[in-house]
Amino acid sequence: MELMSDAISTHVYTIYLFLAIMIFNLYSVVSATEFIKLSKRLRFMTPIYHMSNAIVIYTGAIVAAYAHAFSFTIGIMIPAAIFLLVIEIKRYKKMRVIKTSDIQLQEEFIVYAKKIYTIEIMVLISVYILSKVF
Repeated sequence: MELMSDAISTHVYTIYLFLAIMIFNLYSVVSATEFIKLSKRLRFMTPIYHMSNAIVIYTGAIVAAYAHAFSFTIGIMIPAAIFLLVIEIKRYKKMRVIKTSDIQLQEEFIVYAKKIYTIEIMVLISVYILSKVF
């Protein structure tokens, strides 16, 4: 049973790390003064974001497989993880086509990125709360 508790605690700590990455990205967007610096920072953080999401999914799959049960919580976590993956890919695709001369697109992206990261944080927190309730 110790193996199961270690897997669950690894999963939970990875979720905390994932949330910290999201909060850092949101802070980067909110405090951005230059789009080029923001773009470089987010371009650097994107693989880290996806790696932490993959670790969350992997550790969650291990915990779910070890439990031998498919619960409501697992049913919520799977689409949430896929949603976070897809929405971050869409954010990255929108960011990478913006040129340095497109000031209006840069300003629109910053508003868009704030919304995306806020949605991501809310999804992660709500899934975490639902997992504690159920």
